[in-house]
Amino acid sequence: MHNILCTNSYHKKKLIVFFLILSFLCSYLSGSQTAVCITSAQTLKTKNTSQQTESTTEGSNPLHPAAKSAIIMEAKTGTVIFEQNADERLRPASVTKIMTLLLIFEGLENKKYTLDDVVTVSEHAASMGGSQVYLEPGETQTVDDMIKCISIASANDASVAMAEFVAGSEPAFVDQMNAKAKELGMEHTTFANCCGLEAEGHLTTARDVALMSRELLTKYPKIHDYCTVWQDSITHVTRRGSSEFGLTNTNKFLKQYPYATGLKTGYTSLAKYCISASAAKDSLELITVLMAEPDIKSRVKDLQSCMDYGFSRCKLYEDKNEDPLTPLPITHGTSDTLPLRYDGPMEFLDTEGRDLSSVKKEIVLPETLEAPVEEGIIVGEAVYTLNDTLIGSVSIRAASSIEAAGFKFYVTKAAYTFFKP
Repeated sequence: MHNILCTNSYHKKKLIVFFLILSFLCSYLSGSQTAVCITSAQTLKTKNTSQQTESTTEGSNPLHPAAKSAIIMEAKTGTVIFEQNADERLRPASVTKIMTLLLIFEGLENKKYTLDDVVTVSEHAASMGGSQVYLEPGETQTVDDMIKCISIASANDASVAMAEFVAGSEPAFVDQMNAKAKELGMEHTTFANCCGLEAEGHLTTARDVALMSRELLTKYPKIHDYCTVWQDSITHVTRRGSSEFGLTNTNKFLKQYPYATGLKTGYTSLAKYCISASAAKDSLELITVLMAEPDIKSRVKDLQSCMDYGFSRCKLYEDKNEDPLTPLPITHGTSDTLPLRYDGPMEFLDTEGRDLSSVKKEIVLPETLEAPVEEGIIVGEAVYTLNDTLIGSVSIRAASSIEAAGFKFYVTKAAYTFFKP
């Protein structure tokens, strides 16, 4: 009897333990399921909040240009501040002439010709329709006057005359235009002529136009001497005698915006109203490209809005790096020190309203270098941070070559030291 009671008691204890374990497991699983649900709800809430934030950001954008395609770019750094369908391929009309002017200035820089050289107008060049200055076959103008005609009056005849002068023929010049476009990273551009008259496949994008505009403005700032002129004139000298022909700038934005500095307008019935405009305020220069605006008023209104938006958002930090660098010690060389130079200036565009006076600059160099050292090699860098965040760097290069010191060098040096007065 005692054994039976003990056995029953034993089973009861096992059942109690079993139910306790079962109860614990149920409670645990129930809690886990609740936790999973809470986590899922929190994740969903986070995603919804994120989407609302993105939607609010897009909705708060004050720019809604009527152009099919638009972009705002800061000229020095190439930073894109705003874009709208910037890679849509469209007809550029006379905005094409920015590339024509770029190649002309490149030829001047390479001393292939001068501003005073004389250009003879061919029958083909004189036959161009559209915007022109009515050059006649056999007429001559200087390179300087041809640039005036292109940049001020958007002359198709002058553009073709210069293309033939620079490359021998317009098709050869167009090949150069396309090669330059490829070099500049203009991935969606194909030029078919040098002036922008309608032609099959003659297409580009707002981004590509901004790239070639930036190249022209920053590499050849002399273009401002032409594209900011409101009125000028040239003299036609033909068989009928000489006559003065007035040039009036096609870019009315110059008169309508206080900071405008250029650059080039364009219009055809298919391309609609296009422009690549530049404006400078304080240390900033902005490029705004608008493609396929419906009318002139809309183009002007959108240009002003884009430029105001860009200037209000941007601050430029610039270090010209003109301060002298301490020479670097050299071991086993024909000189004990290596002169150094910066690779160039440092430019950083801020669009978040940060305090640029907090930018810190640190020179990072090795303690010494061992000869030989070749001029131009990178030996260090200047590092720039803002609130402990890296914002850029500039390489530091060897400003001269240092040869390794050989036996003859040491003998000569020892003899000079021993025998010097």
